Amino acid sequence: MRIFGPTGCRSLREDDPSLLSNAVYVIELALRMSPVPVSVQRKEHSDAEALYQQIRQALENGQPRLMDLTCEKVKGKKVTLLVSEVLAVQLYEKAAAAGGSKRPGFSFDS
Repeated sequence: MRIFGPTGCRSLREDDPSLLSNAVYVIELALRMSPVPVSVQRKEHSDAEALYQQIRQALENGQPRLMDLTCEKVKGKKVTLLVSEVLAVQLYEKAAAAGGSKRPGFSFDS
């Protein structure tokens, strides 16, 4: 893989630690009657996992009724969700240095 930066081009291996430092973790929620998912990002895997578990618990219990989410990557991004309208939640890693990542799930694009 080649990364272009201000100093030119350099080769990186998939396990290069500099790739991991730019990774963010995306928590994506599918909402009832909405074709567009809602997503927020966390910089640390442990924070993303904790939020994932919190949302999952809310889905199981139906409590709290409303859930406020914020995004660590985009300052000021906030959303309040009605928990009963959340159909699914997923957590995945997105590596910024690698030009993003393919979204999880199925795709009709080849």
